[in-house]
Amino acid sequence: MSKPANVDGAPLYKLSEVQAGVSVTIKQLSASPELSSRLRELGFCEDQRVKLLSRNPNLICQVCNARLGLSSQLAGLIWVEKTRSRLAA
Repeated sequence: MSKPANVDGAPLYKLSEVQAGVSVTIKQLSASPELSSRLRELGFCEDQRVKLLSRNPNLICQVCNARLGLSSQLAGLIWVEKTRSRLAA
């Protein structure tokens, strides 16, 4: 099974697959409606930028200027796109 892609063709990854230190943009939540609502309340909403700070075994993310911890299982329900560099000339 291939990974889903964004509308512009960029590949999407599960947040649980991202390496520490990488900034990403949330594109889709694949959790239940109740869990998706709770994630959005915490700041994990579509088009939000997130930086993965560490992974051992839970993930520590910086989102909305706060550090939040997620289980690997929960992070696997969040689809992200790697954030593009703003160094374009």
